[in-house]
Order: sequence, then C-alpha cells, then structure tokens
Amino acid sequence: MKNNVFALDATVVHLCLSLFDWAHFRQKQAAIKIHTLLDLKTAIPNFVQITNASVHEVNVLDLVALEEGSFYVMDRGYLDSKRLYRINLAKTFFIIRAKRNTKFKRMMSRSVNKNNGIICDQLVKFVSFYPLKDYPEKLRRIKYNDKATGKRFIFLTNNDELTPLQIASLYKDRWKIELFFKWIKQHLKIKSYWGHSPNAVKTQIWIAISVYTLVAIIKKKLNLNQSMYEILQILSTNIFDKATLNELFSNNDLQDVKERDSNQLILL
Repeated sequence: MKNNVFALDATVVHLCLSLFDWAHFRQKQAAIKIHTLLDLKTAIPNFVQITNASVHEVNVLDLVALEEGSFYVMDRGYLDSKRLYRINLAKTFFIIRAKRNTKFKRMMSRSVNKNNGIICDQLVKFVSFYPLKDYPEKLRRIKYNDKATGKRFIFLTNNDELTPLQIASLYKDRWKIELFFKWIKQHLKIKSYWGHSPNAVKTQIWIAISVYTLVAIIKKKLNLNQSMYEILQILSTNIFDKATLNELFSNNDLQDVKERDSNQLILL
C-alpha cells in the first residue's frame, strides 16, 4: 500500500502503590498507561503519550495529528462515533472492531466470496440516537471468520476501495503494536526506578522507547537480518567500539547472539 498505516493502542505498566501514590489506579494498585501510535510499515512509534492508567484510551484520539489518506487501525475500545467522524472529516481512514451491543441499520449488501472467510460486506448506519447524531453518514461493515482461530470479527471502516480481505489483513497487522509493547517490556526491563516521581518514571520509559526506536531505525536503514534483540545485544557489548555500524554488523565474530525466550513482561 502507498498509504501510511498506523495502529493505535495502549499498555498498562503496574507500579507499587506505596511508592507511587500519584499513580493510583484501583483500590490497591498503581499504574500508568503508555498510549502509542505505531507505524506498521516501519514498526516505529509515531506518537506516544504517557498518562495515569485511569485515562481511557479513546481520549487519546483527540491528541493524534491525523495524516490525510492514512489508515488508523484500532481495537473496539476506541469505538466512539464522534471521534470516528472527526477521522472521516479529516479525509483519513479508520478500521475498527465493532462492539457486540452496537446497533446498525443495513442499507445494502454486496456479494462476497465466503471461501476466504468473508461472511458479509455491507453499508450500514448507526441506529441509536447519539451515535447516529455524531456519525450521520454510512459506514462499511464487514464480518470476517478467521479460519485459523475460528473467531468471528466485525470491522467498521469508512474506506470503500479496499477489498474485505484487505481490511481484515490490515486489522491483523495491528498485532505488531502488541509485539512492540512486548519487546519494550521484555528486552528493556526496568528492575528498579531511579526515582519515584512522575518525571523519573516517565524518563526511564522514554529512554526505553528511544532505544527501541534507534534500534528499529538501524535495522531498517542497514537492512539487517538480525532480530531487534540481537542488534541491541551487539550494540550494548560494543558500545565503546570505534567501528562504524556497517563494520560492526559485518563482523562474523559478533553475530553469535540469539533471541532469548523470556516470559517476563513487566517493566519492574
């Protein structure tokens, strides 16, 4: 695709309530939330916002600078008719899962090939008063059956050019942002914080995100075959080496680094 494609999602970082009382989340919990807009073509964050965990994900849509012609892929937690209409008016496209209780009025149905998992491709409008008031135009509703998992998905989009299978494939690519969160937590673990203030915690998280971004840029620019973790390990063990990056990653003696298998996903 020539269009840019972004995935928007958030992850929660749990903290100790007795030390981080400013991040109170639930009765006996403290946490912050990292909201991220990830470029799915480059796997590089386009936008990051760190908030208290009580801030709902959908509010961050108000802060995202929309790029005309781009696609924004989101889970159903971001389903808000007023904000989706803002995306539509900005001449950008969204792909989002519908909630189970969302009601629609079918305007028309298109023929589909059910052999590839597409159950229906429809033009619909909201039925409920406020959603219809906030989004008065038609939406495209696609129901898809994932044969690999047996799950059914209902997608909403304002794009009328892509095929239903392309819409489903773009949503599937949204999981790259889950891999981004997993990588940040797994390979850039923070065992203890330098300080207990909001600034101290955010600084360490920003450092982790910056390291990830630099490694991703190096991987893309140099077209490296190594994984992100392998690149990080090679850089960390040769941080004071005066060799260029091309020389460093062409040295066969330094390539014996393998991706570790860790289930640790918490930044603490």
